[in-house]
Amino acid sequence: MASLQWTPALVLDLPAMDAVHEEFVALLARVQEAADAQLCALWDELIAHTRQHFGQEDRWMRATRFATGNCHSQQHKVVLAVMSEGAVKGAQGDLAVIRGMAAELGPWFSHHAQNMDAALALHLRRVGFDPVTGQLLAPQELPEQLITGCGGVCGDSAGRAEPQLAA
Repeated sequence: MASLQWTPALVLDLPAMDAVHEEFVALLARVQEAADAQLCALWDELIAHTRQHFGQEDRWMRATRFATGNCHSQQHKVVLAVMSEGAVKGAQGDLAVIRGMAAELGPWFSHHAQNMDAALALHLRRVGFDPVTGQLLAPQELPEQLITGCGGVCGDSAGRAEPQLAA
């Protein structure tokens, strides 16, 4: 059984992000249910999707004043590196590594989406960023300083998530 199911808790009210996240969940389920003969190919497909998925979010962050070294982007880089290491082990015949990683990706993704991606979605809506066109509808809402944290880990006086800004 898949370690992650698509549920309303994963919906972030940003259709472009939600569609990619739902596809990730479906691909991960295919990996987890795969027979040994298909496992490496499906893992490679998941890596390709994840590379595109994370790249897209990273481009959105750069377009809306996230520093290139923010922890959200760094987490993307680390997860992709680990997944790639799993592909190497799988190609060497160690399928247990891929299966273990796939089992861990579900809980990790749920946490990542409900925290870092939720904060990013809030930020994108706040600045009026259209992820489909790349158009910025409220540039006056962009933070003056680059966002260096995870994007929404602090709260403002109204209790809303605010991007963590460089000092």
